[in-house]
Amino acid sequence: MMRNEQGARRAQTVAVVGSGPRGLITVERMAARLAEEQTDRLVDIHLIDAVEVGAGRVYRTDQPGWYLMNTVAGMVSAFSGVPDEGPVRAGAGPSLYEWWAGVDPENASPDGYASRADYGRYTRFLLDAVEQNLPRGVRLLRVRAAVEDIGPDGDGYLLRLSNGEDLRADQVVLTTGHTVPELTGREKALADFAADRVGPRYLRGDSAADMPLADIAPGTPVGVIGLGLSFYDVLAAFTLGRGGRFVPDGDRLRYLPSGREPVVVAGSRSGMPLPARGRNQKPPRFAYRPTLFTQDNIRARVPSGPLDFRRDVLPWLLAEVDLVNCATRLRLRDGEEAGVAFTHAVARAVEGLADPAVPPDVTAMAAVHGVLVDKADLDALARPFSGRTFADRAEFDAALTGAVAADLAEAELGNVDSPHKAAMDVLRDCRGMIMRLADFSGLTPRSHREDLIDWYGPRSAFLAAGPPPVRLRQVLALLEAGVLRVIGPAARFDPDPGAGRFVVSSPVVGGAAVHVDVVVDARIPSPDLDRDLSPLTRRLRERGIWTAYANGDFRTGGVAVTTSPYHPVDRDGRAHTGLHVVGIPTEHTRWFMQVGSNRPGLWGDLVHDADAIAAHVLKGGT
Repeated sequence: MMRNEQGARRAQTVAVVGSGPRGLITVERMAARLAEEQTDRLVDIHLIDAVEVGAGRVYRTDQPGWYLMNTVAGMVSAFSGVPDEGPVRAGAGPSLYEWWAGVDPENASPDGYASRADYGRYTRFLLDAVEQNLPRGVRLLRVRAAVEDIGPDGDGYLLRLSNGEDLRADQVVLTTGHTVPELTGREKALADFAADRVGPRYLRGDSAADMPLADIAPGTPVGVIGLGLSFYDVLAAFTLGRGGRFVPDGDRLRYLPSGREPVVVAGSRSGMPLPARGRNQKPPRFAYRPTLFTQDNIRARVPSGPLDFRRDVLPWLLAEVDLVNCATRLRLRDGEEAGVAFTHAVARAVEGLADPAVPPDVTAMAAVHGVLVDKADLDALARPFSGRTFADRAEFDAALTGAVAADLAEAELGNVDSPHKAAMDVLRDCRGMIMRLADFSGLTPRSHREDLIDWYGPRSAFLAAGPPPVRLRQVLALLEAGVLRVIGPAARFDPDPGAGRFVVSSPVVGGAAVHVDVVVDARIPSPDLDRDLSPLTRRLRERGIWTAYANGDFRTGGVAVTTSPYHPVDRDGRAHTGLHVVGIPTEHTRWFMQVGSNRPGLWGDLVHDADAIAAHVLKGGT
């Protein structure tokens, strides 16, 4: 029990900094645990956000509706439990779809994609429900301000806020999300070129909703770096955001321009826009259980100690991808029992392996049944134009539109009935296992940097994190309308001092070089503690409270934290048990911290992390 100097009871004060998904679920789990206690303890929970308390920056509710989620609404929940017979409250609340159906029944669909603004409205609904059902003695205080500094203050911490106020807290949970890092390398060269001249502009990578895209004049040639999820957001802002319309035209879309669009020239390493998510055929509480990609199988070669990702982990992951691909083909051809029987046969084959560290040849086993497929090759899948050259723009455009159309056909089959989309879902469904293997120096330093971060991460993101299929149909329509051009693979964005403009080019497409006046970086920057420009991060770094995690000689750039419940480790190696850091700032200390939602009724790492922090905080942070 907390008491002041005179011995009177005082409220325990908790500050949660950042009210995006991780901050909210932490508050939700604290509220749920306090309700279960049935005590009269006094707790003040300060939820602090610089943009919008209850939604955060990425999901703020005043952003346009053309920015979409990339997970179907039926598979998204911000609550840690499903509804029951009681009121909506911490631990028991509707999924995004269930809430959406109540406020917008004409547009809501369990297999549809809500806007990010709607998700923000949903999370604000969660926060209201949590607050309305707090136990007596517990208060939720919403603070709209940036936290500019945190320093030790007696047994707690003093937070200095941008509104000029100070807040003393017994425990602090930092879920600060994406920040803007200092530019380096090619990005800095582009920014410096624009800064030194009148005319050219460079817009650094960030959430598209926070970029000054509306300032770009109609007809301006604009280069867009990256063809990932943020690329689709930028395209939506340049088209739907400027009054353009996509209308059905048979089995495709046709774009009706407003005349206010810029001319977009986009490119990336692959030259291929991020493939679409398969049409959802899975129930909301679906949870994939790997057959081959298990800890026991992976640890057969290295029972303890750090792993080599390519040698020890990747073969089993690719075998799992092959298994889903082949089993799906057998099921579609011969019926459900054939697919199940094949899966069981592959599982039994592991027991008879001469070398238990090498997975069975799944494609060879499938060939016995007349299913002939190539082994999964992430390089070939994520770089579909690799090794090819194109004589001119027309030849590449034909290859591009063919590849996009083929991907859409697979997406339409669905994430259960398309062997390809079902297999690619394995990469997303197995993220949790990779996290458990890789986090906290689970890989050798070289393999962590080169194999996981530099090689696997981009390929996994390309193959497993796609947009709604409608985005690819819009791309085809924009290519046809001449509003969009994809320059080609191995795209380059360079300053051209002679022209006083930027030039976008592809070395493998004949004549592919176009001058543009603006370059928009449509990539979300990777977190890096050493380059983070946030005032709070700088001060925590200067105080030595936040330090960069090192895996051997690999300085990762992620905040060094303990294992759960994730206390920052200071420059003296001491864990600050009154502080917790979770999510984006710890990327590379842990892997794939971008996750922003949970499946209804299923506790993923998002909820487990939040619950562990809530439990520790409510014990007094000791």
